[in-house]
Amino acid sequence: MLQITDLHISVDGTEIVKGVDLTINAGETHAIMGPNGSGKSTLVSTLMGHPGYQVTAGSVTFQGENLLGKEPHERAQAGMFLAFQYPKEIAGVTLRSFLFAAYKAQMAARHPEINVASPIKFKALLDETMRALQMDPAFADRFVNQGFSGGEKKKAEVLQMHIVQPLLALMDETDSGLDVDALKIVADGVNALKSPEFSCLLVTHYARILHYIHPDVVHVMVDGKIIESGGKEFALTLEQEGYGKWKDER
Repeated sequence: MLQITDLHISVDGTEIVKGVDLTINAGETHAIMGPNGSGKSTLVSTLMGHPGYQVTAGSVTFQGENLLGKEPHERAQAGMFLAFQYPKEIAGVTLRSFLFAAYKAQMAARHPEINVASPIKFKALLDETMRALQMDPAFADRFVNQGFSGGEKKKAEVLQMHIVQPLLALMDETDSGLDVDALKIVADGVNALKSPEFSCLLVTHYARILHYIHPDVVHVMVDGKIIESGGKEFALTLEQEGYGKWKDER
């Protein structure tokens, strides 16, 4: 699904990511853990095409195609999705309108044979999806993220994932600022997407979300590099011991 080879990323002339190698196969969930400033968010934002980050070396392929040569909307249309740590507000645009536009764009790019022109059919799909995620359908008539609590914003991100059905979800600290109930709803929403075709790269500081979303591989990222990887039990070790030993070594 995703192949990253010796990737180097700079921001304003300062190298943040310093040679990352990572392979994610279809159907796998990977978690990247690490201290603040280690380059985790920089990595996923760059994969989605953020213009503020410059790739100075390395390669990335998504489903066998060069990812770095694509614009952000082309990456989205190819099946990638970024769930933001701090989702943006969009004044004057309802969540329903936003999702319908995104849904039509995705279907046109990936499933042109499907007719998605009917707002009535989309409303039925959206209402059903929102109920499954324990969200009030009236929520869809509010402006995107305006006046939303932190938990509501993260639930809205998961709702977007269910509507556009990405092949690879990049989740940038989706668990930050969530109480236990909201965390479980968000995690259940992500787990409901699991399939042999769906992959997920989850960035987090803490192991608590990994009690609900079980990764196939857990990576430690320190000072711009992935320096150790392990199975899902590795996250519990990190939670207990922290990142001190790797930081000291560097």
